[in-house]
Amino acid sequence: MNIYTGNLSYEVTEEDLKQAFEAFGDVESVKIIKDKYTDRSKGFGFVEMPNDENAQSAIDGLNDTEIKGRKLLVNKARPRTEGRDNRGGYGGGGRGGRQGGGRRF
Repeated sequence: MNIYTGNLSYEVTEEDLKQAFEAFGDVESVKIIKDKYTDRSKGFGFVEMPNDENAQSAIDGLNDTEIKGRKLLVNKARPRTEGRDNRGGYGGGGRGGRQGGGRRF
Protein backbone atom coordinates (compact mmCIF):
# COMPACT_ATOMS: atom_id res chain seq x y z
CA MET A 1 0.00 0.00 0.00
CA ASN A 2 1.19 3.49 -0.81
CA ILE A 3 0.85 5.80 2.20
CA TYR A 4 0.79 9.61 2.14
CA THR A 5 2.62 11.29 5.00
CA GLY A 6 2.10 15.02 5.38
CA ASN A 7 2.86 17.92 7.71
CA LEU A 8 6.48 16.77 7.94
CA SER A 9 9.04 18.93 9.66
CA TYR A 10 11.76 20.07 7.26
CA GLU A 11 14.24 18.22 9.50
CA VAL A 12 12.59 14.80 9.03
CA THR A 13 14.68 12.49 6.86
CA GLU A 14 13.66 9.46 4.83
CA GLU A 15 15.50 7.34 7.41
CA ASP A 16 13.39 8.88 10.22
CA LEU A 17 10.19 7.94 8.38
CA LYS A 18 11.46 4.47 7.59
CA GLN A 19 12.23 3.80 11.24
CA ALA A 20 8.80 5.04 12.34
CA PHE A 21 6.97 2.85 9.81
CA GLU A 22 9.16 -0.24 10.36
CA ALA A 23 7.64 -0.52 13.83
CA PHE A 24 4.51 -1.74 11.99
CA GLY A 25 6.08 -4.00 9.35
CA ASP A 26 8.30 -4.16 6.27
CA VAL A 27 8.88 -0.94 4.34
CA GLU A 28 9.59 -1.18 0.60
CA SER A 29 10.41 2.47 -0.01
CA VAL A 30 10.30 5.96 1.47
CA LYS A 31 10.31 9.16 -0.58
CA ILE A 32 10.17 12.69 0.81
CA ILE A 33 9.17 15.10 -1.95
CA LYS A 34 11.65 17.95 -2.38
CA ASP A 35 11.65 21.25 -4.23
CA LYS A 36 13.64 20.73 -7.43
CA TYR A 37 15.37 24.11 -7.16
CA THR A 38 16.23 24.31 -3.45
CA ASP A 39 16.31 20.56 -2.65
CA ARG A 40 14.33 21.41 0.50
CA SER A 41 11.53 19.14 1.68
CA LYS A 42 8.04 20.18 0.62
CA GLY A 43 6.72 18.78 3.90
CA PHE A 44 5.20 15.57 2.58
CA GLY A 45 6.21 12.17 1.30
CA PHE A 46 5.17 8.63 0.54
CA VAL A 47 5.90 5.30 2.20
CA GLU A 48 5.30 2.01 0.42
CA MET A 49 4.49 -1.04 2.55
CA PRO A 50 3.91 -4.45 0.91
CA ASN A 51 1.41 -5.75 3.48
CA ASP A 52 -1.90 -3.86 3.49
CA GLU A 53 -2.78 -4.95 7.02
CA ASN A 54 0.55 -3.65 8.39
CA ALA A 55 0.14 -0.49 6.33
CA GLN A 56 -3.30 0.17 7.83
CA SER A 57 -1.85 -0.42 11.31
CA ALA A 58 0.87 2.13 10.53
CA ILE A 59 -1.72 4.66 9.34
CA ASP A 60 -3.80 4.17 12.49
CA GLY A 61 -0.76 4.19 14.76
CA LEU A 62 1.17 7.13 13.28
CA ASN A 63 -1.56 9.55 12.20
CA ASP A 64 -1.59 12.58 14.51
CA THR A 65 1.64 11.55 16.27
CA GLU A 66 4.56 13.91 16.60
CA ILE A 67 7.94 13.57 14.90
CA LYS A 68 10.50 16.34 15.28
CA GLY A 69 7.95 18.85 16.57
CA ARG A 70 5.16 18.36 14.00
CA LYS A 71 2.04 16.18 14.13
CA LEU A 72 1.96 13.85 11.14
CA LEU A 73 -0.94 13.48 8.77
CA VAL A 74 -0.91 9.86 7.60
CA ASN A 75 -3.43 8.22 5.27
CA LYS A 76 -3.73 5.97 2.25
CA ALA A 77 -2.36 7.75 -0.81
CA ARG A 78 -4.82 8.49 -3.57
CA PRO A 79 -3.86 7.15 -6.99
CA ARG A 80 -2.53 9.66 -9.48
CA THR A 81 -5.18 10.75 -11.95
CA GLU A 82 -4.76 10.27 -15.68
CA GLY A 83 -4.02 13.33 -17.76
CA ARG A 84 -2.39 15.20 -14.89
CA ASP A 85 0.65 17.15 -15.92
CA ASN A 86 3.48 18.91 -14.09
CA ARG A 87 1.86 22.33 -14.36
CA GLY A 88 -0.85 21.85 -11.80
CA GLY A 89 -3.30 19.76 -13.79
CA TYR A 90 -4.89 22.49 -15.86
CA GLY A 91 -3.38 21.39 -19.15
CA GLY A 92 -3.47 23.35 -22.35
CA GLY A 93 -1.04 26.12 -23.09
CA GLY A 94 -2.53 29.07 -24.78
CA ARG A 95 -2.54 32.69 -23.83
CA GLY A 96 -4.25 34.09 -20.83
CA GLY A 97 -6.59 37.01 -20.87
CA ARG A 98 -9.33 37.96 -23.25
CA GLN A 99 -9.71 35.87 -26.36
CA GLY A 100 -10.38 37.31 -29.76
CA GLY A 101 -8.57 39.95 -31.63
CA GLY A 102 -9.17 43.21 -33.28
CA ARG A 103 -10.35 46.49 -31.93
CA ARG A 104 -13.19 47.14 -29.61
CA PHE A 105 -15.19 50.28 -30.13
